[in-house]
Amino acid sequence: MSVQDQPDDSAAAPVDFQVLRGAASEEEFGALIAVLSEAFTAEEAEAVAAEPRVSAWTRTQRPLRRPLRRDIPWGRFSG
Repeated sequence: MSVQDQPDDSAAAPVDFQVLRGAASEEEFGALIAVLSEAFTAEEAEAVAAEPRVSAWTRTQRPLRRPLRRDIPWGRFSG
């Protein structure tokens, strides 16, 4: 038995639930979806990405020289 749940307002891929043993009713699937949705919402609200810290050294650092241009041949070795 499998049930697919697709939210109306998002373009997310459908979720596929499969019962491997026994038989689950529609009420049990509804309860499972409600619990997982609430857990996902709570986890998403608490998730915080760490801001990358930029040191003063990195901010004031500049390259020592311009990068070499490899497309320009030099000297008599250019062939």
